[in-house]
Parts: sequence; C-alpha cells; structure tokens
Amino acid sequence: MSLFKKRKPKTETFHFDRDKYVPVIKASICNGEQVIGWKEKETGKFEEVMFLRSNNDLQKFLTQYGISPEEVKKEW
Repeated sequence: MSLFKKRKPKTETFHFDRDKYVPVIKASICNGEQVIGWKEKETGKFEEVMFLRSNNDLQKFLTQYGISPEEVKKEW
C-alpha cells in the first residue's frame, strides 16, 4: 500500500465545436516550450491538452481530433 495515489491518465476526449473553439499552439518566447490546446473564441480562455516535445506529439493531436495542420494557430 502506498501513501500516494497513482494518477489515472485522462481518457476523456474534448469534443470541440468548430464554431466555438480554435486549436492553438502556445509557444514561449523565452525557452521555446510549446503547449497545444483549445482556445474559446468568445472568451479567449485556453484549455491545455498536451505539451509538445516533438513533431510526433503534434501529429498525435491532429489525428486524435481529426484536424489539419492548417487549422492550428500559433501564439507567442
């Protein structure tokens, strides 16, 4: 028995409405870290989905949600 509980990976997928959400990569100017997620058009609220370490992570995100690379916006 452990004192710390193991975290269960998130299995639920975000069902996005193309009229309300935009896929966005948020990149840091300082260190180059990149996070991909969804930005709500009306409020500008960003929902982080995953940390991008390589191009494979980006491809995984694109296939998971069925979007094309042209639809993803990049913000600094």
